[in-house]
Amino acid sequence: MGEHANATLVRAMIDAMSRGDMQAASDALADDVEWHEIGRSEARHGKAALREAMTGGATDDTITAALHDVVANDEHAIALVDATATRGGRKFTYRTAEIFHVRNGKIVERWAFSDDTAAIIAFFG
Repeated sequence: MGEHANATLVRAMIDAMSRGDMQAASDALADDVEWHEIGRSEARHGKAALREAMTGGATDDTITAALHDVVANDEHAIALVDATATRGGRKFTYRTAEIFHVRNGKIVERWAFSDDTAAIIAFFG
């Protein structure tokens, strides 16, 4: 049995983000996506706000992801991720569980949970 289409969608989006291919990553998202981030109380609303957050700021910021696994059904996908971020010459590695709500072949909402929320807030804050 092959991989669920929602797992394939999430794998492709995370891979595109890791490669810095923001157009391919954006193609996986609904226009009105709700993107919940660790340490941020308000979700980012829509592709435009997410794009601005990811492309604004320091030019040396990067986040790459190594996937452990993705499991999915017709409405959700969960990705287990080892992420490595660089910012201002510093490097930080952390683990997350990323939960995606998928509708009509697009990610409509995302939440992330980490093994060390305080360290993530300190690094990105």
